[in-house]
Amino acid sequence: MDRWRMVTGEQAEAFAARPLVLVADTAHGPRIEAVNRAAAEAGARAEMMLADARTLCPEIATAPSDPAGDLAFLETLAIWAQRWGPWSALDPPDGLLVDVTAVAHLFGGESLLLADVQQAFAQRQLTVRTAIAPTAGAAWALAHHGRDGAIVEGDEAIERALSDLPVAALRLDQDVVTVLRRLGLKRLGEIATLGRDAIQRRFRNRKSPAANPLVRLDQLLGRVPEPLLPVVPQQVPLVQRRLLEPIRHRQLLDQVVQDLAQDMARVLEGQGQGARRLELGLWRVDGEVVVRRLEMAAATRDPAHIVRLFAARLDDVDAGFGIEMLRLRASWAEPLALEQGDIESAAETQGTSLAACIDRLTVRLGAKAVSRPVPFASHIPERAQRWQPPLEPEAAAQGQLAFHTRPLKLLDNPEKIAVLYATPDGYPQRFRWRGQVHEVARVEGPERIAPEWWRERGAARLRDYYRIEDGQGRRYWIYRMGIIGDGRGGPPDWYLQGLCA
Repeated sequence: MDRWRMVTGEQAEAFAARPLVLVADTAHGPRIEAVNRAAAEAGARAEMMLADARTLCPEIATAPSDPAGDLAFLETLAIWAQRWGPWSALDPPDGLLVDVTAVAHLFGGESLLLADVQQAFAQRQLTVRTAIAPTAGAAWALAHHGRDGAIVEGDEAIERALSDLPVAALRLDQDVVTVLRRLGLKRLGEIATLGRDAIQRRFRNRKSPAANPLVRLDQLLGRVPEPLLPVVPQQVPLVQRRLLEPIRHRQLLDQVVQDLAQDMARVLEGQGQGARRLELGLWRVDGEVVVRRLEMAAATRDPAHIVRLFAARLDDVDAGFGIEMLRLRASWAEPLALEQGDIESAAETQGTSLAACIDRLTVRLGAKAVSRPVPFASHIPERAQRWQPPLEPEAAAQGQLAFHTRPLKLLDNPEKIAVLYATPDGYPQRFRWRGQVHEVARVEGPERIAPEWWRERGAARLRDYYRIEDGQGRRYWIYRMGIIGDGRGGPPDWYLQGLCA
């Protein structure tokens, strides 16, 4: 939720006092991933279905969650958090583990270290709960279920400090926690009263640490090691040129950019990567810095292609008294096989590769002007597709069952029409659209589409779609919004949404 607030800016301020949840689409409908303070006070919780939350708070607002963006942000935080220890590890979706062994004295003690952590996160407007313990499991348990800022020193003190915490502090799957509670074990200290043999017999077939409470308990108490995967920062490919004499002419600037592109291609080739996003910085003599960015449709390390794309972005650069340094940085790189260069060169000799064509169109028209539609899981016609970057892979989705054909052309927005019909629930006989009256000659339908209750409020009305043909043989796709007596508004309205072939 903190990252969503940082990304959206002014939009987040509008929802500061209103209940808001971030949701993700699942097979059973939208599920809540995060809640703000107002939504939490209204009863909404993470992992709850949105439909259940709306029964508690009908006016709750929603926004889509971004798990990939959250994970990327967490990785950035993990590298930043290495200021407090030699290595750090991820604890998705929102946790970090930092090894502070033998470094607390550099901050004046463990209490001052935690105070420095709290201050650093507060400056970035991020909410944080902290704890220090001899094992990663104990620190996690205290940070999630104990006192904020708790410190446990020595292996002997772990069992005593954690005995009053709930069994959920063992980082177990929810079904395992439910079994322990049915056995009457609600606190960590109560597990010892049951005996290891009794627990071992019940969970002997479960080898995963998250499914076996004895494994988690031994990890928490430091009896067995717990392997962690540290986050290793990657060096961003970067090349630069410091010029002996400042340059002011475009021809010299293009030559330096070409040299930088060739240097970058060699760096990327050595790492087996290709650039998806490039940033060119130009340092002027007066201290001003001009930055131009490129984002390619596919990974590339072709210097000629990079130079060609930057050439269109340097026309408006004001060199002032001269440019004394240029720096090219690949802020986003992806693995790219070595033989990819041969494929691209072959494409260039025979024409233009698709990725190169998309890059040129993007530079000329803008990033938002080049996209493609992809199917989206919705039976509401105007929601059945979304737009995404041209070469991005389509999201995994179930196959669509084509029970009904759709018109060749859909209007951007359904247009309201006036319809004359024999009975309120009968077929249309005549309608007026864009000032012209059309007599209905043939009718096919209706095809009923119910509201998507997991996305819409309860006042949404169903639609009855008709494929009709007028007296001149033109075919339309119209629908009636609602039915008489459905209790969700006045008389039904009619709309025209598509034109058939």
